[in-house]
Amino acid sequence: MSNKSKAGSLMAFEYTVIYFFLMAFLVIADQLVKRYIDFTMEYQSTVPVIDGFFSLHYVRNTGSAFSFLADKSWGITVLSAISAVLGLMVVVLMVISCFKHLKLLGFAFSLIAAGAFGNLIDRVWLKYVIDYLRFDFGSYTFPIFNLADICAVVGTFILLGIILFGHKYLDAFWGSSDKKKVKEKARKAEVSMPEQEENTESEEDTASGDLEEEGEDEAESEEETLSIPYKTRPVNFENSDDED
Repeated sequence: MSNKSKAGSLMAFEYTVIYFFLMAFLVIADQLVKRYIDFTMEYQSTVPVIDGFFSLHYVRNTGSAFSFLADKSWGITVLSAISAVLGLMVVVLMVISCFKHLKLLGFAFSLIAAGAFGNLIDRVWLKYVIDYLRFDFGSYTFPIFNLADICAVVGTFILLGIILFGHKYLDAFWGSSDKKKVKEKARKAEVSMPEQEENTESEEDTASGDLEEEGEDEAESEEETLSIPYKTRPVNFENSDDED
């Protein structure tokens, strides 16, 4: 393995460790805040932070994010199983993203995994999820949520942004086999190049040899032409004497 490949693998491992620590930090922070709310506030009590807009309101959610499936008796079991499977799948995707040097994609997956595991702990341990962040917009109250929900939603929005606008990220994530094929073709092309050059040189040598032979034949024919004696007309000395 080249030094460049080793450096790339080391960097990928470092980002994997960083995102695991980030995921663990967010899960621990989510659990600490929930425990603080549980021990310091009465159920269904409210502590105003910004009057008429933001407050801490302690509720127990037996559904998923924003109280989805909260009114179903089987909802907590189904959602626990979904959270476990989803969390493990997202962790695997996060690791793959890190080793393909897709940092933003790995960050998105780490947030989604933190949200999934943060609420999964509540569902398994308490059989409900503690929610406490409440926002009021006049007469409308937004569904109460928690830190784990924020992590999952932010990570999902980043992932959607990558899907919509980051086609290069997706091509890099799914196109590993294509890249290997391209590299393999390039390697084969490099191997075949010397053979083609040798064939070209042999063809040139053959052509030059043929030209040399043709030149030699032409030279020999010229020499033969020059070596033929010039036929002169014989002088008749007898006739010349008689005339005298």
